[in-house]
Amino acid sequence: MSFDISVIIDNLPLFLEGAWLTLRLALVVFLIGTVIATIAAIASFSAFIPLRWLVNGYVAVMRGIPFIVLLFLTHYGLPAAGMRVPALVTATAALSLFAGAYYTEIIRACVKALPRGQWEAARTIGMSPAKAALHVIVPQIVAPMLPPLVNCTMTMIKESSVISSITVAELTFQGLVVQGNTFAPFEVFVAVALLYWAITSVFALAARLLERRMRRGKSAPRMTPLVGRYLLLEGKP
Repeated sequence: MSFDISVIIDNLPLFLEGAWLTLRLALVVFLIGTVIATIAAIASFSAFIPLRWLVNGYVAVMRGIPFIVLLFLTHYGLPAAGMRVPALVTATAALSLFAGAYYTEIIRACVKALPRGQWEAARTIGMSPAKAALHVIVPQIVAPMLPPLVNCTMTMIKESSVISSITVAELTFQGLVVQGNTFAPFEVFVAVALLYWAITSVFALAARLLERRMRRGKSAPRMTPLVGRYLLLEGKP
């Protein structure tokens, strides 16, 4: 079996265009998903029980259905409700909801892994819940949260290939276009696979560098220096 590299070279602009859209989509979904997850994780610790039920229901539904089903529900459900939006918007919304559910579980797990005394000690010295979360909880969960967050994001990037089914011109869609023009599926999808590998590798490398820097510097800080820093900033004895 021969491998025609000219198929990849001649159609490289299309491949790169699709890869660039996939990368931008991944960044946007990561940001939106993180915002959704942060709000949902905070709500899951609320004393208001219906709010906790709502978050648990959201996470259970998103984790319990295939992404392609969620994508079709979003893409065809919004026009049925009278809302006509571009396919890229519905794909972004579906991916963000999907990723947000998994990010929520990661954040909740990291918070629950902290000793209960951390929170109680912060409240004892007069920190408000918001300041306790900002100065004590968040600095301790960021470093442990990075590896599962990156793994989930890499899965989300690969899941984004499904949105080619609603004609979003990301990497897989462009591969299908090139395959239809050249009738060389092996060469085309070798190129697509390599580009997906490159995109996920960039995310993984960036996360490893950030995690290494945090562990070398201020990662996983202990309670005492955090409280001491807070007292110093607040001018308390």
